[in-house]
Amino acid sequence: MSAEKKSRTGKVIMVTGGSGLVGKAIERVSKEDQRPDETWVFLSSKDGDLRSKEETAALFEKYQPTHVIHLAAMVGGLFANLSHNLDFWRTNIKINDNVLQTAYETGVKKVVSCLSTCIFPDKTTYPIDETMIHNGPPHDSNFGYSYAKRSIDIQNRGYHAQYGCQFTAVIPTNVFGQWDNFNLQDGHVIPGLMHKVYQAKRDGTPLTIWGTGKPLRQFIYSYDLARLFVWVLREYEEIAPIILSVGEEDEVSIKECAEHVVEAFDFKGEVVYDTTKSDGQYKKTASNAKLRSYLPDFKFTPIKQALKETVAWFEANYDIARK
Repeated sequence: MSAEKKSRTGKVIMVTGGSGLVGKAIERVSKEDQRPDETWVFLSSKDGDLRSKEETAALFEKYQPTHVIHLAAMVGGLFANLSHNLDFWRTNIKINDNVLQTAYETGVKKVVSCLSTCIFPDKTTYPIDETMIHNGPPHDSNFGYSYAKRSIDIQNRGYHAQYGCQFTAVIPTNVFGQWDNFNLQDGHVIPGLMHKVYQAKRDGTPLTIWGTGKPLRQFIYSYDLARLFVWVLREYEEIAPIILSVGEEDEVSIKECAEHVVEAFDFKGEVVYDTTKSDGQYKKTASNAKLRSYLPDFKFTPIKQALKETVAWFEANYDIARK
């Protein structure tokens, strides 16, 4: 596709990792808010191996993107990270470097990458904000993944300083929604809870929740995150990253969250909290003040409604859901 054809057809937005939780939500938003000057391309690992410079270059050559949303990453649960920190570092560094360097080489106008709150220092004050990313080492359990994600911020600053590239990143808090990973070992809190409740209801057994249920978390519905992601792509001009999250006042306890999930499933069985299991970190509060300075009136989906929608999807798609 020639440069002339690019300008004639408008933006070509290529989404790496487009078949996952966030990618599927962005696909939904792109269809709901279709714009005539935007063509969206959603890629999965089946389309090409981003660890390979050659395969990455082939994807850029094939689709000729003017804009990129970079979601693809090697991810895993606690045990996988603990035992393979080097693999998470090397693989994600390769993926990120290939995507960003190829975007620069092919004249991509803007790249928006996805970071994670795990990049923040393990020892910090709360609420965490965008200025605190590099203030100390991340938690030791997943330092490989965390430092690789942090490096995207370094690269974005470098590409802008040296070449003027418009490369930026977002930092979501705990994401949940349709197309999540509901694996009981590697899944996150909400999808893991949903799978447990589903099984307990199906088997007529008690629901066992690990810990006391007291820890607090900020959960963001994947659909809300996708709406914000698209806004960042279209409107946000800073190179510095931006936290995408509900406010501090919208933190909920794991217990509240579990109660909402139980209600959404209409589960009537016994609920047991196994307090011999660790609660983990009590809170990881993030500030969304920067986001609110741009979008003071953005309406997040109430968590109860978002959980109901996700449970309905999981029940309807149990056979194809990742688990």
